[in-house]
Amino acid sequence: MNVIAKDWIAIGELTDIPRQGARVVKTEAGCIAVFRTANDEVFALDDGCPHKGGPLSNGIVHGTSVTCPLHNWVFDLATGIAQGADEGAARTTPVKVEQGRILMSIEAIRARA
Repeated sequence: MNVIAKDWIAIGELTDIPRQGARVVKTEAGCIAVFRTANDEVFALDDGCPHKGGPLSNGIVHGTSVTCPLHNWVFDLATGIAQGADEGAARTTPVKVEQGRILMSIEAIRARA
């Protein structure tokens, strides 16, 4: 990983993640799932569902949501909030794309540790 600016780190290329897919970034604060939508938007959530810990990176990406592979909870990728669920949300991490590279907030990762 390369530090791009004091607040952002390059974690890979946009093309490293298939459309409507995800990849996992392992950090000192735990695993973060990075999602790419069909429209090339990028979002990052904790990889564990707050319900039973299911790996959200293995879920189905549709629109700007992901469905947990264990119990079908649907999470908004922008907010991490589960739709129609009575508990929990997956923590989000700021990400952006610049010149085809995905950048993740270093400050957010450090705040988790």
